[in-house]
Amino acid sequence: MNPIKPSVSDNIFSEIPEQLPEEIVECLLKKENIVIERIISKGHVTSTGQWYDQTEDEWVILLQGQATLLFEKNQRLVKLLPGDYLLIPAHTKHRVEWTLPDFNTIWLAVHL
Repeated sequence: MNPIKPSVSDNIFSEIPEQLPEEIVECLLKKENIVIERIISKGHVTSTGQWYDQTEDEWVILLQGQATLLFEKNQRLVKLLPGDYLLIPAHTKHRVEWTLPDFNTIWLAVHL
């Protein structure tokens, strides 16, 4: 019988570079039907004219910072503060309109 080895622990707020020339998207866990990512933004937004149109549902929570999402349908703006979360159904076109320019915005995204 093989002993069960404990999982390696980490911290969602660790190993963040001081300079972020580009948004960081890191896969924390990938299993059959789920992907969990840490996203770090610092003034990053979605490129002009680009929309995310994902094939899977995405549940996202803002852990630190602030952000504003824009949904194509009805041009609805959603401001997110720490602790705010939402489910973005598959094929719901959306974009990041704004993140804090001088402070790390940290997201946890779960793709189902």
